Amino acid sequence: MPRTRVALAVALALLATPVLSACGGTSAASDARVVTVYSADGLKGENGDGWYDKVFKDFEKQTGIKVEYVEGGSGEMVQRAVREKSNPQADVLVTLPPFIQQADSKGLLEKYEPKDSVQVSGADKAPDGTWTSVVDNYFGFVYNKKELKQAPRTWDELLDARYRNKLQYSTPGVAGDGTAVLIKAMHDFGGKEQALAYLKKLQANNVGPSASTGKLAPKVDKGELLVANGDVQMNFAQTKTMPDLGIWFPAGKDGKPTTFALPYAAGLVTKAPHSENGRKLLDFMLGRQAQKEVSSIGGGFAARADVRVTDANAVALTKVMDGVDFFEPDWNDIDKNLSSYVEDWKSATGS
Repeated sequence: MPRTRVALAVALALLATPVLSACGGTSAASDARVVTVYSADGLKGENGDGWYDKVFKDFEKQTGIKVEYVEGGSGEMVQRAVREKSNPQADVLVTLPPFIQQADSKGLLEKYEPKDSVQVSGADKAPDGTWTSVVDNYFGFVYNKKELKQAPRTWDELLDARYRNKLQYSTPGVAGDGTAVLIKAMHDFGGKEQALAYLKKLQANNVGPSASTGKLAPKVDKGELLVANGDVQMNFAQTKTMPDLGIWFPAGKDGKPTTFALPYAAGLVTKAPHSENGRKLLDFMLGRQAQKEVSSIGGGFAARADVRVTDANAVALTKVMDGVDFFEPDWNDIDKNLSSYVEDWKSATGS
């Protein structure tokens, strides 16, 4: 999923039980007026104030179709859909790269190009029309602003003894943002072997595995951790209730902070039980009103290039990304070699 945008304009064992929250009281199996969404975490607010909360509520009001929602790590959601392939339960799958590509390669996604998807950059949707980004996003890290006077600048700083048992990142191969740690390290250190050598050293400070990235930020805000991985959209949204949370990006070899795009990409599940409702929801998520609310409510970046916003969050997000360089992962290589990369990471870190 290459990207050429300027700043603003950034999974395979099942380790956690997904959270199911029914926006209505009837099941997808028995009610035709329902749509089931399997999604990576980050877009639903902990207090019911996230982008998903608003979009699902508005969608239900407009269409009468109730949304049932299942949340987990990016890889976890794909693996659940794989196990259900002969009897699909989800209608829409939303996950981060490289898991959206993995879902596509496993035949989990049916071709459907949502209305207005023409306004989404070609780099942010599948060439064959099986998935489309609905919220743009970027990989990042968080730190505790109260305990640390300033954010770390480099990867090497995280090897310091002050971070022992005060640092944690989510599990590559399970969580999308956890996989992103490995991807960025490979880029910044100039290759897989160099990245694994560093992550082996970092393991001395790492608290241990976490299936969900979203659970790490609260620990950082409370001071239980000093540093953790995350992504800009989710962490920015969390700062509303976590005042000690700061966002930062480790610098590459040239000393400049770097990141890459990690959009929430959505697709219609193959042989979905309520495929027409799934299509309607995908159309709705890419609608102009929902896209205008990506920043103001969700703390993310609109996927549509024709949606321009100037709300306070959009302005603040511009400042977060200021001075950060972007690189483009080779998603085809990552999709092809993800399993081996994860196994190599497990071996190097003893995870």
